[in-house]
Amino acid sequence: MDILLIGGLWLNGSAWDRVASELEGLGHRPVPVTLPGQGTGSASATLEDQEAAVLAAVDAAPGKVMVVGHSAACTLAWLAADRRPERLTKVVLIGGVPTVDGQPYADFFEVRDGVVPFPGWGPFEGPDAADLDDEARRAFEADAVPVPSGVAKGLVRLTDQRRFDVPAVLVCPEFTPAQAREWVGAGDVPELARAAHLDFVDIDSGHWPMVTRPAELARILAEAAGPV
Repeated sequence: MDILLIGGLWLNGSAWDRVASELEGLGHRPVPVTLPGQGTGSASATLEDQEAAVLAAVDAAPGKVMVVGHSAACTLAWLAADRRPERLTKVVLIGGVPTVDGQPYADFFEVRDGVVPFPGWGPFEGPDAADLDDEARRAFEADAVPVPSGVAKGLVRLTDQRRFDVPAVLVCPEFTPAQAREWVGAGDVPELARAAHLDFVDIDSGHWPMVTRPAELARILAEAAGPV
């Protein structure tokens, strides 16, 4: 199966290299997506540009696809479910949840000179980055791509109720499935509270399992995708 892989803030397609290699060994066809403004294009890229890149990857697949979003890009994966519900077999969300309609995509960090640079490890101390050693942190910082403000501050627009019928999986890294179920049940994640089919999967990692647990993450994705 074609599996689209979309990284969160500051990541380009190469963040998925080891996961993609494992998925190929399991018989799947991984498609890491390098987003406009995060490895391709300029700092003027917008959320609409990133959405268009994801949809182009969906449309280029020969059949139905599974779309995987990480962190903030869980919203991009959910936008694919909204725009192409008939083309998706499943949407997998890693370490994040979809932003609701009308809210900014990822307005979490300071904008400097039109971009959102990686803010350093301060905001991620604790479970998020506990499994990243010094070498991994240095490598992450070196590869981090500043995110255009037009992406981070772009407003999410959701229009097709059929997105709720696309089966969804929430992979829980720095939080537990029990915590995630509680958030969804309490109405704190409105989009997932309305999902007709939602599964929760645990992975013992921090916020970036593609870096620290690539083989385990690949197995989880392969299981979600189903038989080859």
